[in-house]
Amino acid sequence: MNKGIVTLCLCAMLGVAAGARAQDEPDPLQGQDPAAQTARPKAIEYSEGYETRAKIHKYASYATLPLFATELALGQNIYNDPNARNSAATSAHIAVGTAITGLFAVNTVTGVWNMWESRNDPAHHKLKLVHGILMLGADAGFVATFATGPNGRSTTIDTQKQQHRTIALTSIGLATGSYLLMLFGNR
Repeated sequence: MNKGIVTLCLCAMLGVAAGARAQDEPDPLQGQDPAAQTARPKAIEYSEGYETRAKIHKYASYATLPLFATELALGQNIYNDPNARNSAATSAHIAVGTAITGLFAVNTVTGVWNMWESRNDPAHHKLKLVHGILMLGADAGFVATFATGPNGRSTTIDTQKQQHRTIALTSIGLATGSYLLMLFGNR
């Protein structure tokens, strides 16, 4: 569990540092002669659907960290319990994992769709792109986490448990870092 906590902390610190760095980038027009600043910015129009998807994405995101914390607690309980296959924690772990899958499905669809619609908007473009790529990586990690879940029929259940746990903690760390990057860097 210590490696997982360290991974989560490192990802969170990287996300906050990257967000702070993105805010500190100098304005390319600052210090130029006012006469050289004749080009007007191009107006960017967004659809009503963009605003609706952005709200869904934002409010659904609030469930991310509580679901991760619950899944980590349940997963650790199962990992430590040799009789976990028959416990209520296993059913709860599967239910919370399913909720995370649903959350990531909704946020992937709304996020990718809005990222495509805002592709010509220079405001926070790099931040949104990094966030999107990291979250797609976390999506892939969660698919791998599901695929490596111990199914109870394997003779290498301990190896499978360790692999499942490692991929899950890495994916959660990546998603948490990306979440915090957007939370603190998009101001």
